[in-house]
Amino acid sequence: MAAKPQPLQPGDFYLTPEGYMVFTEQYHLRRGSCCKSGCRHCPWGFDPVTQKATRRPAGG
Repeated sequence: MAAKPQPLQPGDFYLTPEGYMVFTEQYHLRRGSCCKSGCRHCPWGFDPVTQKATRRPAGG
């Protein structure tokens, strides 16, 4: 069974000057897993070039 989507919380994202939504480390940690998209604030340090995560998030 797929996880139920959770509503966004304060601090989960910010908007860039260009208007893009950027998810924060807080959001990714609450999400609980790496989506392997090379996100700017990935707590797992996923590198889309090598396809590898380079670290473990604190508490994980």
